[in-house]
Amino acid sequence: MGARDLYLVTGGAGFIGSHIVEALVRRGERVRVLDNLITGRHENLAHLIHEIEFIEGDISDYETTRKAIDGVKIVFHEAAIPSVPRSVDEPKLNHEANINGTFTVLLAARDAAVRRLVYAASSSAYGERGTGAKLEDQLPSPLSPYAVAKLVGEYYCQVFTRVYGLETVALRYFNVFGPRQDPSSPYSGVISKFITALLSGQSPVIFGDGEQSRDFTYVANVVDANLRAAVEPGAIGQVINLGLNQRITLNQVLAELQKIIGTDLTPRYESPRVGDIRHSLADITRAERLLGYRPSVGLTEGLRYTVEWYRENRG
Repeated sequence: MGARDLYLVTGGAGFIGSHIVEALVRRGERVRVLDNLITGRHENLAHLIHEIEFIEGDISDYETTRKAIDGVKIVFHEAAIPSVPRSVDEPKLNHEANINGTFTVLLAARDAAVRRLVYAASSSAYGERGTGAKLEDQLPSPLSPYAVAKLVGEYYCQVFTRVYGLETVALRYFNVFGPRQDPSSPYSGVISKFITALLSGQSPVIFGDGEQSRDFTYVANVVDANLRAAVEPGAIGQVINLGLNQRITLNQVLAELQKIIGTDLTPRYESPRVGDIRHSLADITRAERLLGYRPSVGLTEGLRYTVEWYRENRG
């Protein structure tokens, strides 16, 4: 890959997207960002704004997206409305952003002769499949509009690879957390909400009994996998899990955070949310084999890094 290829990160002002942008800039690459700032934030790119090209626009608009993709060799497609409960509340918005938007990005990438597109897929596609580790060749069973939309995006990626020769890789994220995850929305990730509640001396909210388990993955691991997916020839056309291959309950995560922060607050338990799955665990064998993926940041270490960031950025 040429050292000065141009990269596009859709949703690059968002949580994961901004970390990918940061890694590319650190590597000396040319980077363009396309983001409509519905869930992204200018603050996430403030330290990079003079080193990147930023286009404010919607991926669902073909002309905007085609312009943003002009001259690009690699696309990291992170733009989405990334929330199961929000997709239940606003299914039309979910469909427009996560299905129509992804199709438009793929179409523009094909028309612009992009070399490869790395797609942010979701472990929510599995639905309820028992307590064992999820394997990529298991039959999907989505339980929410968000899960359906992300799965449709995977299928479109594979079709664009087979029919049009556009190299695509779909990375199924398992509960990514880390700095810059916005805790202010009711749809935000649970770890960001736990941390900000504890730092403010407030009782954190748990939907359900807290015994549901997740494979929480620190964002640096996901960024590393994305960069690998952009170049590894064996990954083309594949769906690949990204996680730690480690299960932990929400009650256990909260206990770990209380220990790190030095609090002892009793959580408030509320009714389970529609569309949420009970257990989630990634089998990462395919990621290890095709990407050489080895998570470099463990759960406890990642939680400490994240708490430190929120302490420094509480304003």
